[in-house]
Amino acid sequence: MGVGGFHAQRISRWRWGMIGLLCLMGLVALGAMCMGTVRVSVIEVIHILWQAILQSLWVEGIETMSTNEIVVLELRGPRVLMAMLVGMALAVTGATFQSMLRNPLADPYLLGIASGAACGAVIALMLGWPLLPLAAFAGALLSAAIVVSIAHRSGSMHPHTLVLAGVVVNAFLASVIAVLIVFSSADATRGIVFWLMGNVSTQRLAILSMIAICVIGSMALLFWKARNLDLLAQGESVAKQLGLEVEGYKWFLLVITSLLIGIAVAYNGLIGFVGLIVPHIGRFLFGADNRFLIPVAALIGAIVMTVADTIARTIIAPSELPVGAITALAGGPFFLLLLRRARHSFT
Repeated sequence: MGVGGFHAQRISRWRWGMIGLLCLMGLVALGAMCMGTVRVSVIEVIHILWQAILQSLWVEGIETMSTNEIVVLELRGPRVLMAMLVGMALAVTGATFQSMLRNPLADPYLLGIASGAACGAVIALMLGWPLLPLAAFAGALLSAAIVVSIAHRSGSMHPHTLVLAGVVVNAFLASVIAVLIVFSSADATRGIVFWLMGNVSTQRLAILSMIAICVIGSMALLFWKARNLDLLAQGESVAKQLGLEVEGYKWFLLVITSLLIGIAVAYNGLIGFVGLIVPHIGRFLFGADNRFLIPVAALIGAIVMTVADTIARTIIAPSELPVGAITALAGGPFFLLLLRRARHSFT
């Protein structure tokens, strides 16, 4: 089989894989809306969603809605949508960092970038600033720039140096957050601590629409420049020889990924390891080409995050666990495996 035939076969496989992932994401979303303290059948969920689409019922304050309609349309539906958007943001950010830094261990949580977003958000909360996502975005961008600057050595970044830089920045920002919490009120402290543990929030449709526009728009920009990301993954010197303006493109990536992390953290707190695990699953299934990987990672991230959030809110219902604890339990062993493989690769 020639190169053209192999490429066509790969595209066909990717398209069928995308269709399969879209179907699986829909099934997972339906299952998540069925499960909880109040059980709703799949048929009824589909009927409620269909009626909502026809009658534009997905708004708050409609007195004629039944209990199950309120549960699906005002509680579980928005939460599932938020989980999918957060999963997409974290997964695509992880895939971008791993290619940009040529490091299989790169993840916004491990590199301290999510902590930077959290620090910015906590400062905004304490000062009463209304633009929480903007503060989280600024914190994420600043911490990303600091980590990359620390790890950059002679035009290259060693994976272990990058992880250590992330650990240092993470520890420093965690200390800053701890100091800020000490000076906050008791009620504010409980809210901040619970938020920092990572919990998918239920938001109004207007806010969800804004988040969706930001997340999907950012992913579209990354997909548009995915070929440049593939060049950067081959090394900065190679990318420069092929005509890529490396420094400008790196800042473009840092701004876009910081926006995604800022949005995710501002509304849902710290949720780790999704950005680490999902890109590796995507590469295993469809390869490392970012034109294929970015949309695949987005769909897998949405599925993983929805499943994790469903487990978190149902496993000890009517109470719920922080979803960050669920992702950490799954991601911790995976990180140790990757760390062991990376150590053998660079020794």
